[in-house]
Amino acid sequence: METNNVKVQVAPGGPFLVNGNITIVDKDGKETLREGMTALCRCGASKNKPFCDGAHKVLDFDK
Repeated sequence: METNNVKVQVAPGGPFLVNGNITIVDKDGKETLREGMTALCRCGASKNKPFCDGAHKVLDFDK
């Protein structure tokens, strides 16, 4: 059995931090491969969803 070793961390007041090799599939089925650290939007305000663009800082997002 192959292990992927992907770690997901919730940054306080910020994004989901995903560390590892991942494939993101958008609503149209387009795949994006990411390696290393990827920050995924958790606040919903990013203009680059699903990726974080720092918009949570303006919102004072604290969830």
